[in-house]
This record gives sequence, C-alpha cells and structure tokens, in this order.
Amino acid sequence: MNSHDKPILLKGIQIYSEKVKLENGYIKMKDQKIVEFGPLEELDQEDSFEIVEIPSNYKAIPGFIDVHIHGVGGADVMDATKEALDTMTNTLPGEGTTSFLATTMTQSSTEIEKALTNAGDYIKEQQARGKAEILGIHLEGPFVNAKRAGAQPLDHIIDPNLEIFKRWHSLSKENIKLVTVAPEQPGGLELVRYLKENEIIASIGHSDATYEEVSGAIEAGVNHVTHLFNQMRGLHHREPGVVGAAFLHDELKTEIIADGVHVRPEMVKLAYQQKGNEGVILITDSMRAKCLKNGQYDLGGQDVTVEDGKAVLSDGTLAGSILKLGNAVKNILAYTGCSLEDAIEMASVNPAKQLKIFDKKGSIAKGKDADIVILDENLDVFMTICRGTLAYTKEEN
Repeated sequence: MNSHDKPILLKGIQIYSEKVKLENGYIKMKDQKIVEFGPLEELDQEDSFEIVEIPSNYKAIPGFIDVHIHGVGGADVMDATKEALDTMTNTLPGEGTTSFLATTMTQSSTEIEKALTNAGDYIKEQQARGKAEILGIHLEGPFVNAKRAGAQPLDHIIDPNLEIFKRWHSLSKENIKLVTVAPEQPGGLELVRYLKENEIIASIGHSDATYEEVSGAIEAGVNHVTHLFNQMRGLHHREPGVVGAAFLHDELKTEIIADGVHVRPEMVKLAYQQKGNEGVILITDSMRAKCLKNGQYDLGGQDVTVEDGKAVLSDGTLAGSILKLGNAVKNILAYTGCSLEDAIEMASVNPAKQLKIFDKKGSIAKGKDADIVILDENLDVFMTICRGTLAYTKEEN
C-alpha cells in the first residue's frame, strides 16, 4: 500500500459541510469515502491516519463538478485518445474540479463515434485514484440549430435523430448523461422524450426556440439549459425566447459561463437574481488552450486564437472558454455578492443533484466520496483531494 492510499485526516480547518459550517474542524477519509468529520475537540483516534495540517483560516469545501468541459492543458475530448483524457483528469484538480462530464462537439459522425467509444472505455476501465473522475459524457451537438451554431461547425450539424443517438449511446457503453439539443428542430421532441424516459438530461442549447416551443420542450422532458445566454434566442419583451423561458421555469437548471467574457457580469447577476442559487450551475465550457499560453489552437477542426483571456474563431465568434472552475466560483461571488455557501450550491451541489448522484457527491457528508477542495485565504485552490487521494497541492505546482 503506497502512502497515497493511507487514510487521510485533515485537521484544524473551516469546513463547509452539507448542514453546517464548522470553524475548527477535522475530516477523516478512508477507502475513498468521508468516514467522519466534526469539531476538532471531538477528534479521537488519529494514529492510523496520515495527518494533513492546514492553516485554520483555510476552507474545506466539496469538490467542483463541471458538467460542460471540452478540454484543458492541450487535450480535448474530441482527440479521442486515452492520453487526452489522462491530461484532463490530471490537470482539472488544480482548479478544484474533482469530477466532470467529458463534452463532445459537432463533428463528423466518425469523429463523434471515436470520441464516444474512447470516453466510454475510459470511464469503464481507466479511471484512476487521485485524479478527477469522468462521470459520463455531455453530447453537445450535432443536434443543434445552425442559426445558433456559435463554434459548432455548420457542415456537421444535423437534425435530432433518435436512431443515431441510440447507436451512439450504445457505443459509449451507455455513458451519455447529458445531451444538448435544439428541441424546435425536426425530431427534437422525440429525442427529448426518449432522453427523459432513459434518465438522460435533456438540455436546450444552440437553440432558436420561441417561448412556446421551450414550454413544449419542458413538457416533453427538457430540464437543463446549455450555457445560458450564449447561442440561444435572447430575451425580448414580445418574445421571451429561450432566456425568458429559463428565467420563468423553475424546472430548468441553467449552466452559466461566469468568465465575464461570455456573459457580462451584470447579466450573470440578473440570471442569479432570477434563478437563485438552486437554479444555476457553474460550468467552464473550456477548450484545450486552458492552462496554456496565448496562441493558435484547434477546436473541432477550426482554428482558434487565444489572446487576453478570450478564445475566438477567425470571424471573432467565441470558441469555448479558458475559464477555470475555481475562478468561476470567485467570479460569481464578485458579480452577485452571493455567499461562499451559495457558490458551493452552484459549483458542487446542483450539478450532483442534476446528475442524480447527490447521494455520492456534491457535499461534505459522512459516507460520500472524499472529493474535497481546500481554499486558501484568497479563496484560491490550495489543495484538492479526489476520492480520498491527494490530487493537487499548490506548493508542488
């Protein structure tokens, strides 16, 4: 047994647990789970644990769950290699992400099938301790509306197709957990109904749907919105569009890219006021250039230029982000004035509930996976633990 597998004891730290905030607490982790936590004065029996002492003004919070991420550190889900997913699972703990949905994008069906097969195999056979865990796949495109393509390549956009989806789901070893779809397109509602029956999240995105069409899609089973505001019919006083429907329907959980580039801070605040901390899910939608320097990169076979915190196609269209989820948490605090507890709901609790895995992830509670992030006094990620194994510490990096 290497030291990485020794049970870990975190001591003397602020703990943001599911029910209560402890000022001076401890957390015991063993066999990938949180086995016990509480106030420090109640701690007994620590000899079998590897003790990690943390400054008392640092905070232990649940690991972040990113349900929409394409790439990081030079790797992309569409590379369809084990190495690419290794890079992602290795790199993401550095920003506090302990689990995520590997997100595909619109490409030829051959490319999509390679990526789905690769991710499905990885999820089944290649997940490693001490790295971020791939919880499943987010299929973004090709079942979207060309009018709202954004950086999804137009040549490969197709109408929602149930037969194709069933084939792809089976290639992924049934690991597709979330599908972005434009429900107003031919075949859209049929696909949404199938997704709902099979407990796969149906998300409206890259969509030009009217308010009425969104309402019909919610009845059919849509309960999620892909990157709110971006590439969807916006809010108009005579046509509330996708954004208006998202604001008015509590059934819809809304992803938001809180980088200040994709959505102006004031609009993030407006969305937060409308949806509350139960209705927002922080995502990155990041591409391979995250963690790399300015330059030219590839996204779905297109050239992307990264400069000054922005990733754009040659015509200036935003092409995914280079946002880190830990920074999205800091940004949402700054943009909305919400509390850290509220931000934890948006980065950890809501994605876990939406994926129906809140019994295992999304909060610090006894018996749950030991996915824990330690924030320093500036709320920067200082240390990340993935399923009970140390995955990142700021010093070493």
